Amino acid sequence: MTFPARTKTFLAVLYFLFISFLFFLPGSVLPKEDWLSKIYFDKWVHVGFFTVLLFLWLWALMPGKSGAVWMLAIAILYGIAVEFIQDRFIPNRSFDLLDWAADSCGSFAGLWLWGRYIKK
Repeated sequence: MTFPARTKTFLAVLYFLFISFLFFLPGSVLPKEDWLSKIYFDKWVHVGFFTVLLFLWLWALMPGKSGAVWMLAIAILYGIAVEFIQDRFIPNRSFDLLDWAADSCGSFAGLWLWGRYIKK
């Protein structure tokens, strides 16, 4: 099944807005510590978010090799920007270097998946 470029771009933008909304929620609305924190569930969520984020953008824009590397760099920079914004501007949120590491791992995973299954 093929999708028009506009549809793919719309999905990538919509997903970006959705995860940005979640990243910038105040800490008071997030679940409290429980058994999920013992298995680092939050980090796996970050990996998943960024895997899908980069995959969707690569799928939408279909860049060449250097463009894909630039998009990877942008995703990693977005991840660290999220952490700074959470620390400085979002109530009850803080900078977490492990979240950024998970974001970066997810970005690499999204690049790998796109290269493996989509890029021709």
